Amino acid sequence: MKNKILFISLIFLFITSCVGSASKGLFGTGVSVALDPRSLGTQIDDSVMQKNLSARIILRDKKYLLSIDTKVLDGQIFLTGKIENPEEKLQITKLAWETKGVRSVKNDIKIKENFNFKQSAKDVLITSQLRTAIIFNKKIKATNYQIDTYKKKIFIYGISLTAEERKEVINEAKEILDVEEVIASIILVEDLRIQKN
Repeated sequence: MKNKILFISLIFLFITSCVGSASKGLFGTGVSVALDPRSLGTQIDDSVMQKNLSARIILRDKKYLLSIDTKVLDGQIFLTGKIENPEEKLQITKLAWETKGVRSVKNDIKIKENFNFKQSAKDVLITSQLRTAIIFNKKIKATNYQIDTYKKKIFIYGISLTAEERKEVINEAKEILDVEEVIASIILVEDLRIQKN
C-alpha cells in the first residue's frame, strides 16, 4: 500500500512538472496551448517546422547551435542571431524557405564582417535591376519575391502563382549583367500548406 501511494505521488509530481514546462508557448511568454489563438494542428505543424529547420541549420554547421535562433508562427519563420558573413545569412535564409509548409521568412540575422563598399554597391545595383525588371514584367507578381545579392550571386525567395512565373523570374535574373549565379527558392502556390481562397 505504501509503495502504491509513493508511486502515485511520483506520477502526480511528474505530470504537474511537465505541465509547467509545456505551457511556455512559442516565444516563452507563458501562454498555454489553450490560450494560443492558433489551432492545435497549426501549433504542432509550427513546432515540427521549427525542429526540422533547427536540425538542418545545425547539420550545416555546429557553430549555429548557439548563434542562430529560429521561431515559427503560423508557417512564418523568424531567424535571429549573428554570423560571420552575408553568404552564410543567405544560405540559412534559403534553408528556411525550403522548409515544408513555410509561408514567409523574416531574417534578422546580423553579420560580423568588415564592410566592402565597392562590392556592396555592385550587389545593391544588381538587386535593384532585378527588382525593377520583375516589377515591370506583367507576367510576374513582384510583391511575392524577396531578392538578396551577395558577391554577384542572386538569391531569390518567394511564392509564384504558376511554374511559368517562376521560370520568368529566374530568366529575368539571369539576364542581368555581371550576375555569376542565380539561386532560387521559389515555391508554387499549389504547394503551400495553407492557401488563401
